[in-house]
Amino acid sequence: MSKTLPEIAQQLRDANKKIQLIYAFNGAGKTRLSREFKELIAPKLEEGEEAEDRRAKVLYYNAFTEDLFYWDNDLEGDTERKLKIQPNAYTQWVLQEQGQDRNAITHFQHYTNEKLTPKFNEDFSVATFSYERGNEEKIDNIKISKGEESNFIWSIFYSLIEQVIDVLNVPEPGERETDQFDQLEYIFIDDPVSSLDENHLIELAVHLAQLIKSSTSEVKFIVTSHNPLFYNVLCNEFNNDNRPTGYKRRDARRYRLEKYEDGKHQLVDQPNDSPFSYHLHLKSELEKAIQEGRIQKYHFNFLRNILEKTSTFLGYNRWAELLPQTDDGRPNPYEARMINLFSHSKHAGEEVAELDDDDKRVLDYLVRQINQMYRFHSSAP
Repeated sequence: MSKTLPEIAQQLRDANKKIQLIYAFNGAGKTRLSREFKELIAPKLEEGEEAEDRRAKVLYYNAFTEDLFYWDNDLEGDTERKLKIQPNAYTQWVLQEQGQDRNAITHFQHYTNEKLTPKFNEDFSVATFSYERGNEEKIDNIKISKGEESNFIWSIFYSLIEQVIDVLNVPEPGERETDQFDQLEYIFIDDPVSSLDENHLIELAVHLAQLIKSSTSEVKFIVTSHNPLFYNVLCNEFNNDNRPTGYKRRDARRYRLEKYEDGKHQLVDQPNDSPFSYHLHLKSELEKAIQEGRIQKYHFNFLRNILEKTSTFLGYNRWAELLPQTDDGRPNPYEARMINLFSHSKHAGEEVAELDDDDKRVLDYLVRQINQMYRFHSSAP
């Protein structure tokens, strides 16, 4: 049954689970869902309320969190580049009052480069970055990449989560070092993965799952992701009990967020006892697009992704070996070239998204042939 995003937010709240994990394609509404959930848990301020009253109930990381950080590129001098941090009670608390800046820097360097060093100013309103070369020469005030910037912001937030869980794991509120988090109900984490290689991505997922499972308070967690590997690792980690903290696998619930043409959504339950088959979900989406006559260029990317994962599973060196063969026993070079061309990102800005009828027929033919050759179950009627 399809619902609006506010209704989905209410569904998450009503589930009353310690951990809820959601997979969705980019553009499906994950960030908007995090905003709707925040408004549900902590509505907009009434007259006389303080901002802290609202922040006390839900702590969230999403694209809007990154908007708190913005660059001063020193366009005139082109030398004093710095990342400015808008005032925020939580970041001030974790960095300035708790001295977690060192932990944030350590997390950042671990997932990026140990020679890339952030430095905060005294009131933590500015961060600058330097890079150390092998000859002990240091380059100051560099501008880091967008991916590195996202990892830096996430590292600060991750340090905050660590500290919050540590504080709330003290069972008696009067014995905690601060009462700032006593009213906290939810931590919502929307897509923390950015520009990480697979090894670091897996490591991040494992560390995040272990951190969440270490929480013994009543705080609940919602994590969303568009990355299938990250989602799968989290699923596996949340399927393991943690006896010291009392965490049980039944404390977690897994979903896939679907978006429909009418703008409504649905949370589809994912079973806890089987892995999330991302390539099968792609195939289902691809067949649906063919059936409904709305094929676009990016659907060739879906097909290539399916072929890559299937070739790995079957032990082929190249995904093109799975394509229907010509009379001489070789993959059809035209079909392989089409998939390469339409799924390669560098062509995205040079060609329109629409395909002509011949291209659509080729895609339809390839999907049907692959289903037949490798005995995939077709979701099409």
